[in-house]
Amino acid sequence: MPATTGATAADAGTVDIGGDITVNRLGFGAMRITGRGIWGDPPDRNQARAVLRRAVELGVNFIDTADSYGPNVSEELIAEALHPYPDDLVIATKGGLVRPGPGRWDPDGRPEHLREACEGSLQRLRLDQIPLYQLHRPDRAVPLEDSIGTLVALKDEGKIRHIGLSNVNEDQLRRAQVLTPIVSIQNRYNPGDRKSDGLVDLCEQEEMTFLPWAPIQNLDRLPTLIDIAEHHGATAHQVALAWLLARSETMLTIPGTGSIDHLEENVAAAGLRLTPEEITALDDMG
Repeated sequence: MPATTGATAADAGTVDIGGDITVNRLGFGAMRITGRGIWGDPPDRNQARAVLRRAVELGVNFIDTADSYGPNVSEELIAEALHPYPDDLVIATKGGLVRPGPGRWDPDGRPEHLREACEGSLQRLRLDQIPLYQLHRPDRAVPLEDSIGTLVALKDEGKIRHIGLSNVNEDQLRRAQVLTPIVSIQNRYNPGDRKSDGLVDLCEQEEMTFLPWAPIQNLDRLPTLIDIAEHHGATAHQVALAWLLARSETMLTIPGTGSIDHLEENVAAAGLRLTPEEITALDDMG
C-alpha cells in the first residue's frame, strides 16, 4: 500500500471560496461516476453511490459536477447518495455545455439555456441555492457578457451564491469581472500541462480559487515524477496531487474516479509531503 495510506482530505488543509465558504483542498470531481464517454448511467449505480459516500467519509467536503456529466446522471447520483447533505458539504456545478452524444461536448452559452441548466441542476441536486455555479465554457457564438449576465441575474434571484469560470483565459476573466465578482477558475492543469500557470498565479494574487481539471492525466511520460513516487513508496497520481497542493494555497484539487480503491488512493495523497528539492524538480518539468 502507498506510504500515505490513512490520510484524509482534511490533511490537505483548507481553502476559502468567495470569502464565506471553507472546504478541504482535496475534493472530488464527479464526472467519472457516469457511463463510458461520460454518457448515461454508470455500469453499477450502487457502486457510484458508494464512491460518493466513501468520499464524504474520508473528509471530502467539496464535490464538483456539471449538468453535462451524463448528462444529468452525476447530479442525480449525488443527491441519491448524499441528500440530505452534511452541513459542511459544498456541491459546485457547471452549465454551458450540451451533450449530443457520447464523447461530444458542444458549448451553449445562450441566456435561455443557462437559466434552464441552472434551474435543472437545482432540482436534480435538491438544493435551494448552488454554492458555486461555473460557466463550463465560453460560447463563441454568444457574447460572453450575455452568458455572465444571466448568471448574475440568477445570483440576484438567490439561485446561485458564487460565480466561477471554467476553460477561460485572462481576457475572458477580466471581461466577466467587469460584471460580477468571480471567485474561481477551473482549467486543465497538471504537472505535464502548465498552460494555465499564469492563471494559477493570478488566482493567488486576487484570492480566487483554482480548480485543476485532469489533474492526474498523462503522468507516464514524466520520469522525474515517477522517480519521486518510487522514492516515497507512493503512486504517480499521489505525487501529482501533492505537487498541485504545494503549487499554490489557492489550489483545490478535484480528482475523480468511479472506483473506491482509486478514491482512497487519491485522498491519501493529502498526507504526502514533498521535499523542497522534489517540488523544484517537478516545477522544472514545466
